[in-house]
Amino acid sequence: MNTLDFSPLFRTAIGFDRMAGMLETARRTADAPSYPPYNIEKTGEDSYVLTMAVAGFGPNDLEIVARENTLTVTGRAPQAEEGRAYLHRGIAGRAFERRFALADHIVVEGANLENGLLQLSLKRVVPEALKPRRIAVQPGQPERPAIANQQEPQAQAA
Repeated sequence: MNTLDFSPLFRTAIGFDRMAGMLETARRTADAPSYPPYNIEKTGEDSYVLTMAVAGFGPNDLEIVARENTLTVTGRAPQAEEGRAYLHRGIAGRAFERRFALADHIVVEGANLENGLLQLSLKRVVPEALKPRRIAVQPGQPERPAIANQQEPQAQAA
């Protein structure tokens, strides 16, 4: 049995519907092609580096797009040079597309291509409005909030 049923968890948890989709996608992509190989490294509390081995690809052959919590790295196969006759061709130069799910507030800060390795710098940038803030407790009695449109009970006419 290769499936897990998370429905009991989602009956009592609110707002985790995206997680269910991510788990389903992870299950489906477990058998997906693994080209090009990559590493994901945590370099700090809120920073990461994604390194992809893209030997034979130049900066003009790669396209990196971050949209709606998805990072897509696409490589167009480099043009074969005419007049070359290979006896053995073991370096893959085929086109690829890799998708990575990004957590909320993860932004791509930059990309660098050196020695056949594409490195993407990612960082979690939480907006100030979403960061935890301390609420000061004031001493004394709180004022009772006034209830709008409260009417006085009217006397019953006999």
